[in-house]
Amino acid sequence: MQALSDMLIKGGPAIWVIAALSVLTLALILWKLWRLILMGAFAGARAERAVQLWQEGARDRAAETVSGRVGLRARLVRAAIAALASGLSEQAAREETTRIARRLLAEARTGLRALELITVIAPLLGLLGTVTGMIEAFQALESTGAAADPSDLAGGIWEALLTTAAGMAVAIPAAIAHSWLEAVVDSARADMEDLATRLFLARATEA
Repeated sequence: MQALSDMLIKGGPAIWVIAALSVLTLALILWKLWRLILMGAFAGARAERAVQLWQEGARDRAAETVSGRVGLRARLVRAAIAALASGLSEQAAREETTRIARRLLAEARTGLRALELITVIAPLLGLLGTVTGMIEAFQALESTGAAADPSDLAGGIWEALLTTAAGMAVAIPAAIAHSWLEAVVDSARADMEDLATRLFLARATEA
């Protein structure tokens, strides 16, 4: 704990901002994961079963299968079934389904832009702290001239480089988490497209 306190003191203002970003990053990742779980981004069995029933002609059972479900795929399938059963033309039903899909995906992507921004800002803040620290170190060297103590200069440089390391330590996990969460949303999007296409193809085959 003392080492962490010393690092925050020696790192200057930049290290405090990076520390705050680290807390924000962890909170954002946990919140986003929790939100995706609540949205059913990892579940799709019900939606798949509903589409199979629809293809088999069991329209009422298909609608019942996804009734009240909160998963992204199930909500999309429910919306597509409702559009197809409402008597709309195929084009209008497709547009309505696409509208719902876009809204669901936008909801699923909430927070990802902030996480992406952190992966860019954190190393830049670290670099800014390093540059500022190096400027201060060389200013001290200039003021002392030949009497400068190399150990003092090395200590100043070490403290300056500390912010770069801290910035990278925040950016790397944030980038990994962002890529994984983005992959989860992309997987849901691909499944939603496949499910909707199969529903409309089943209607086209009947026609």
